[in-house]
Parts: sequence; C-alpha cells; structure tokens
Amino acid sequence: MQANLQWLDDPEVFRVNQLPAHSDHHYYHDTAEFKTGSRFIKSLNGAWRFNFAKTPAERPVDFYQPDFDATDFDTIQVPGHIELAGYGQIQYINTLYPWEGKIYRRPPYTLNQDQLTPGLFSDAADNTVGSYLKTFDLDDAFKGQRIIIQFQGVEEALYVWLNGHFIGYAEDSFTPSEFDLTPYIQDQGNVLAVRVYKRSTAAFIEDQDMFRFSGIFRDVNILAEPASHITDLDIRPVPNANLKSGELNITTKVTGEPATLALTVKDHDGRVLTSQTQTGSGSVTFDTMLFDQLHLWSPQTPYLYQLTIEVYDADHQLLEVVPYQFGFRTVELRDDKVIYVNNKRLVINGVNRHEWNAHTGRVISMADMRADIQTMLANNINADRTCHYPDQLPWYQLCDEAGIYLMAENNLESHGSWQKMGAIEPSYNVPGDNPHWLAVVIDRARSNYEWFKNHPSIIFWSLGNESYAGEDIAAMQAFYKEHDDSRLVHYEGVVYTPELKDRISDVESRMYEKPQNIVAYLEDNPTKPFLDCEYMHDMGNSLGGMQSYNDLIDKYPMYQGGFIWDFIDQALFVHDPITDQDVLRYGGDFDERHSDYEFSGDGLMFADRTPKPAMQEVKYYYGLHK
Repeated sequence: MQANLQWLDDPEVFRVNQLPAHSDHHYYHDTAEFKTGSRFIKSLNGAWRFNFAKTPAERPVDFYQPDFDATDFDTIQVPGHIELAGYGQIQYINTLYPWEGKIYRRPPYTLNQDQLTPGLFSDAADNTVGSYLKTFDLDDAFKGQRIIIQFQGVEEALYVWLNGHFIGYAEDSFTPSEFDLTPYIQDQGNVLAVRVYKRSTAAFIEDQDMFRFSGIFRDVNILAEPASHITDLDIRPVPNANLKSGELNITTKVTGEPATLALTVKDHDGRVLTSQTQTGSGSVTFDTMLFDQLHLWSPQTPYLYQLTIEVYDADHQLLEVVPYQFGFRTVELRDDKVIYVNNKRLVINGVNRHEWNAHTGRVISMADMRADIQTMLANNINADRTCHYPDQLPWYQLCDEAGIYLMAENNLESHGSWQKMGAIEPSYNVPGDNPHWLAVVIDRARSNYEWFKNHPSIIFWSLGNESYAGEDIAAMQAFYKEHDDSRLVHYEGVVYTPELKDRISDVESRMYEKPQNIVAYLEDNPTKPFLDCEYMHDMGNSLGGMQSYNDLIDKYPMYQGGFIWDFIDQALFVHDPITDQDVLRYGGDFDERHSDYEFSGDGLMFADRTPKPAMQEVKYYYGLHK
C-alpha cells in the first residue's frame, strides 16, 4: 500500500494500518524491572532531523526513502510543537476555525452535497507540513520480537514509513497511535520517517478553545512484544449491594503462542488475596474471584489493589509480567434521579484542566502532572474534566492514586460548525446526523474507552464538547452503554436538541447557567440530575458569586456540583528584549489574526502555576462539601 495525500480530505479515512486501541497497561520481563524500567520499551524522544514546509506542495516528497539526502534538514526536539520550535504561526482561537475569514471551507458531505472537496487540505495554502527523520538500532531484547511503534500524541494527521516502506496513517491527535513495524524492521540502521500535516478533515472536529499547534507533542516509543503477549487487559471489579463484598472478573487478549497466565491479587499492604492460573491464546478469561471484605476506592480513601499477571511459555519460561492497580467503587443514577458513588451522594468540586506548560505548551512533564495533583488536593478540588480530549497516559493513574474523580472526555469539538458569530446556526454541523462522520466519532469513543477502561477514577465518559448533537453523538453514547455499565455518560450539547435527551447524556449539563435558572430546572420535576460542566469562568478578577452555586448543593440533592473553567491559563513565556525578562504572552500577542486574545487566560492559576487569588475562594467553598 502507498500513502495517499487525499486522505487528508476525506473524513471517512482516519486510520490506515493503525493497531486497535487497548488498555494502557505496562509490561516487563520480570518484577525486578518494575524499578529499573522495562527492557521491552525504547524511547525515541530527543533530537530528530526535521524539515518544515509551508504547504503540502512544498514538502520533500521522497524524504522517507533510505537513501534520501537530508543534510539540509534542521533538528527538532521530540516531543515538541512545531510552532514553538520557531516554525509557522502561533495562534490562539476559541470557537471559530483558524481559517475563517481567509479561506472558504465547509466540512465534506454537508450542505446537501454528497461529495468530497478535492484539495480541501491536501492542496491548501494554510496546511503546514513537518517531515521528521529518526535513525535507530534495535537493542538485543528487541531482536526477533514483534516490534510496535507508539506515538502517544501527534497533531493532527500522521503518516509513517520505515526503511522506505509505508507503515500507516492516523488522525485523532490526543490518543495513542500504534503501528506494526515487524515486516520491515532491521537490527541496525532503521530509518523512521514521519510526516505531520497541521490540518485534515479532523480539524473540523478538533476545534477546541486553545492554541493551535502541530507536530509530535507526546512521547514516541518502540515496543517489543515477546512470543506470547497480553495486548489487552479488561478488569471488572464489582462491589455487591452491601458494599462490603464483591467480585472481580478479568479478561485478557493474548497474541502469539498459547501461554500460561498466573494471576495474583494483593491488597494495599502486599497480602495475597487470590491467585489463579489459566492457559490459552486469544481471549483468555479468568474465573470470577470473590472478595469477602472490600476496601472501596473514593476521594477520601483511594484504595487500590495490586494485580499481577505472569506470562509463561510451554517450557514454563517467564516471558512477561503485567502489573495493574485497580479499585472497587460503584456509580449509580437511582430512581430519585441523584447520582451516588459508594452509596453516597456525589458532589463534584471540579475543574476543567487543559494540559499546559508555559514554556512548552501542551508538552507537559510528570512533574507538571504531579504538581497539578497536589494543587487539586491542597484546594479541595476532587474532580477533573479532561477538557476537551484524552490526557497523557500517566494522568489517569495519578488520579487513581490521589482520589481525583475524572470525567474522561473524547477528543471531539466542532464548535465552529454550528455557532457563527455567537448565533446557533447548525446548517453544516458535524458530526450531526451525517453518516459520513459517524465512523470517525465512534472510533474516538472506542479509543477513549479502550485505553482508560480500567481506571476507577473515571466515573463519567464525556462524548465531547460543544459539538451540538445528533444521531452520531447518540451512537457514541450507545457505544459506551453497550461496553460499560459501571459509569455514566455526559454530554452538554444535547440541550440544543431536546428531542434527543432520552438518548444522550445521563445528566442535564449546561454551560455557565445562572443559579436562578438551575433552580427553575430543579423545581420543574426534572428527569435528570444537574451538573455544571463549565461554570465560574475565571477570567480577570472573577469567580465572585461562588456561594450562589454552593448554596444549591445544600438545598437540591439533584444538583451535583460542577467544573470551574478552568484550571490553568494558556500563556507562553517570551523573552522581552526591553526588560530583559521572560514574560507571559497570551492570545493575540504573537501577531496572529484572527485571535481571541486574552481569552486564553481564564485559569485558577497563571500559566507558570502560580495560584491566582481566586483559588482561595475555591478552597473555601469546595471545602464545605468535601
């Protein structure tokens, strides 16, 4: 198969040769590697050769050929944003598409035109291109194994070649993309070529309120899989009605040769609670395991059990060890139309959190993530909505450990397709009811679910943000309901299509609703509990009036709190030659037009993670309902 540039123009082509999404488990050769690191993973982060082209027509066409002369290529750091490396235009924009007012574009298959638009992005004057090259050798532990490459985040359209052979294509900037390199891998001198286009039809459904970047902005790893390998792990811990006992069901997917899987579950103190052995390949299911005395996971006591599965071959040689921490908890929407977690009414003291670092944009570190967890805990914040995309893989584990509820949001926002100059006008809204856009959004729901299904911190799946509503989003909800009965589903945009409210969202969710309107809803015999997915927009010297929302918690059980917009400013450090100091610059400060200017600065913290005065009010009011 050859790469096709026209895939950029077609919403029905969004993955080519991409491996299916799976659980986010790690695997090691033995338990000693838990501390030293797995021999089966090799990072490709660091310096890559790089070429920047302003348009697709200017890209170096054959750069992926092993004999290509790349002496005139620059060097770029991976992970990193192309724009922050000095190429292209930094731009912050909220609701509109970045090209509005400059280039006329409409999503394919809309406006009653059952057709594509040739050259929509493949021959576009505003579609910058990054061409990356990396040479690597295989470590001894990788030789003779199946080799996978994992891109944890690439914005926005990704083509991959190895040693001159086309490997695959992917969109969905914020979930991992994996490809099988095995047919073309060699022990020495592998030439990996990656082409990243800033825009494709994915741009119509990745219209989030943020700086618009491009490039390989999360980790890149190659992974070796032993002869028998657990590719997926599905953990189902279910408390009984008494919340004192429960059962555990575990299913794995094993690729390669049939293997013996030895499972052990330990409590937090390391005591063995149960063990079991199964043999097979493909889908391997363990017998149901019963627990007489449970410790429940909650924000107050984020108790995690330790699962370990050892994989042995036919000669009983250890091939790999898979550890995973999991927790027991219940999430219920009862007949009284109130959400309960572990038989206690749920109160969300939440924030919306973009991934951000003032120096590196959405390229964030473990230190950034741990600092954010500590800030939440110190200020009585018990919940995070991953606005408006899946976060880096470690974030979910950190929230499990810290006891932070998660609303795990899909990478979906199409704000510019239905809201024009502040008016609701969905004539070319996507995904809407459009059958040509159905597969791509279902795929995004599947990826979000598969990667993060084992995390107790996730109590809501969120179908996306500000994408209006229609049959395609109803199908996303149906996907989650079919696969997961342990969580609820959230989506705010159905407020615009009330005829779909019985098929989309378990909660009534609105943007920045006034307290008196929430009262009117709650006193009108509502069918669903109320949740503020965004409220208390913290821009400038704001966040006053928080008590008005807080009072609703005490008076109305069906009011379940909300998520403040938002956690941290989006701003970038720039060196000011006048003062000779690094200063924070916001939207509009980079000579970009159009822009939504200082609207990028509406967090409880400045972009350097210094808390704003408003954080004091959050800590006080959120502390009243811990």
